[in-house]
Amino acid sequence: MFPISRRHGLRLSALALACAALPVWSLASSQTAPTGAPGAPIQVALIESLSGPFANTGEAVFRNVLWATERVNARGGIPQPGGARPLVVTRYDSKGQNEEALSALRAAIDDGARFVMQGNSSATAAVLIDAIGKHNDRDPARRVVFLNYSAVDPMLTNEKCSFWHFRFDAHADMRMAALMEVIRDDKALKGAYLIGQDYSFGQAVLREAKKQLAAQRPDVAVVGEELHPVGRVKDFAPYAVKIKASGAQAVITGNWGNDLTLLVKAAREVGFDGMFYTFYGNALGAPAALGDAGVGKVVAVADWLPNVPTPQSEAFYRSFRERFPRAADDYVHMRMQLMVETLAQSIERAGTVDALAVARQMESAQVQLAGQSGRMRAADHQFQQGLVVGVMGKQGAPGVQFDVEGSGYGFRVVRRIAADKAEQPHSCRMQRPA
Repeated sequence: MFPISRRHGLRLSALALACAALPVWSLASSQTAPTGAPGAPIQVALIESLSGPFANTGEAVFRNVLWATERVNARGGIPQPGGARPLVVTRYDSKGQNEEALSALRAAIDDGARFVMQGNSSATAAVLIDAIGKHNDRDPARRVVFLNYSAVDPMLTNEKCSFWHFRFDAHADMRMAALMEVIRDDKALKGAYLIGQDYSFGQAVLREAKKQLAAQRPDVAVVGEELHPVGRVKDFAPYAVKIKASGAQAVITGNWGNDLTLLVKAAREVGFDGMFYTFYGNALGAPAALGDAGVGKVVAVADWLPNVPTPQSEAFYRSFRERFPRAADDYVHMRMQLMVETLAQSIERAGTVDALAVARQMESAQVQLAGQSGRMRAADHQFQQGLVVGVMGKQGAPGVQFDVEGSGYGFRVVRRIAADKAEQPHSCRMQRPA
């Protein structure tokens, strides 16, 4: 069974119930043997919003991480001196709050986790990076490595970079540069409206949008700029009215989760027919919310999309859909699969679960899966990988073999940016342990 703890704010999801009959490792198993015991499961703590307005994003992460660890365990686990060891994922509900995330971190460490995963908030990632750094200095016997799959504020691998933090998603500046590959060719674009969530990530997206528009499309005016509270706006109609009234031909946004879905729904309802250049417009309800109005209008950037036109990519996606057949569960993240493969490779090469030894191996990790590959850049711990940009279309149209969440709409790949082209300079001054 999956771990349940009322004290930690965890809950057994419908997905966990559906998977309970599978041969997964239980939390009880990890508690009956020392963390480093031969054959003992290696605990990975997932700290994420599993309740509240962004619960759907947390559950999507859990499905991906679960599937990735199942793949590692199916091939025998991670070879270690004394015998191979499986990975086990333990869920901790941050409830979308930084204080809850810090409480979850303390609980995870006490429960024996030495590898922590989080990503669906750059603000939360920042406080976890700081807390983990202080913990690792105070308690070297229980040091922790932080694997970040979605927190993309550039500062996390620049001025706030940490030896203990590794990011597996392209940061906001990298994603914006990929979107600009398409924006450069949008000759109809004369005015852009910038809107985002009012925290470090949303602010970073707007800053970079203005910077890159000025450099690459100086003819495009920023006709509106707005930040809104994260996860608290229930009615985006006032924002949508301002977007339409501005005369913008496009919206540029880093919004995610319900903040994106509600925004695009409101824009559709007020009759805005411009483009949406998004970081996350390819899933979590957005395509279904837009419907036909989004065809040819919504652009999304990602590390991978289901309609990447290769046999390996198709087989990978079909395999995920077999594991999670419910249409609403089909948001698969390639970077999370590569992240778990990186962790498995690094533990194997280290020959131990000691955080320092594993982190040192992770700095030079190179992995590949289903035709996708990536490598960790040791200088700042920013994973380097190719990116793709897709445009929304109806399923069955050329290039749209697979839809999103059973909506009947998917994303046709229009740009593929190689890893060396997506790479950007950094300002990290890494302080490494002696």
